Amino acid sequence: MKINLKIGFICSLLAALLALPTCIVAQIKQENLKKHIYYLASDKMKGRGTGSKEVNKAAKYIEKHFKKYGLSPKGERNYRQTFTAKVRRVVVPDSIRQADNIIGFLDNNAPYTIIIGAHYDHLGTGHQGSSRDSLGVGQIHNGADDNASGVAGLLELARHFATNKEKEAYNMLFIGFGAEELGLVGSRHFTENPTIPLENIQWMLNMDMIGRYNPDNGLAIIGYGTSSKFPSIFDGITSDIKFNLSRDGNGGSDQTSFYKKNIPVLFFHTGGHDDYHKPGDDPEKINYKALESILKLEIEVLNNSMKQGKMDFQWTN
Repeated sequence: MKINLKIGFICSLLAALLALPTCIVAQIKQENLKKHIYYLASDKMKGRGTGSKEVNKAAKYIEKHFKKYGLSPKGERNYRQTFTAKVRRVVVPDSIRQADNIIGFLDNNAPYTIIIGAHYDHLGTGHQGSSRDSLGVGQIHNGADDNASGVAGLLELARHFATNKEKEAYNMLFIGFGAEELGLVGSRHFTENPTIPLENIQWMLNMDMIGRYNPDNGLAIIGYGTSSKFPSIFDGITSDIKFNLSRDGNGGSDQTSFYKKNIPVLFFHTGGHDDYHKPGDDPEKINYKALESILKLEIEVLNNSMKQGKMDFQWTN
């Protein structure tokens, strides 16, 4: 007689028989990653420039999924933390723009909280500065890798931890940062106006451009040196993708704002490419299989970090 058993049931059965903790299967799904990225990086979203109605649609999309997964609002106005950002690289008539961080909380009744973040804005049509294609200014910069890929990861990690029926040892705060492309404005605003005490933050995981994995270069994991606990956290972790550990926690993306507040950080990043900050950063160029593997690796890192006590901070510069 042929019996088909789901992996999750087998894990639970083995755990019960062996008196071991239940093994948790990562729930990351490529079809969800594609859905998120194709929505956020579609031409209809017009590049999600800060202050645009399209970036507000992206914010509403993140809010909708946070609510769907049962995350508690942890902004200052429901899920939103509103602030202003300024376009500085070019002269534009509307240089002062409203932006929002979108913040959802998974409350495990723990004293400390892990932050998981990714920025959801991009360059619009290139008129706010930072386009690397002078002939492409005026064209939609879809930002599939930068950073629809990170937002897709943020939403899938939120779904995994909110629906895995486990009560983790730490709370988790999921943040979609606004106005990163204007100079890490959203993450800096949060760390200056935190909606949870900074001293209660265990560490921060940031995802920015995790969609264009190149096996010749591997995945960069930046910030390994920002806590003495990270070597233990990574001990025994393996993956079907190559990853490289880098010590410094400073520079390049939103984890920097937390690093400057003496909070341990890791920044996951698949590196630059020819479409970076150009109109050609499109959804069909994302390596979805590798993106799934990256998120499964992050789940392992997060799970291992929850076995640690309060993490110390180390300055790496």
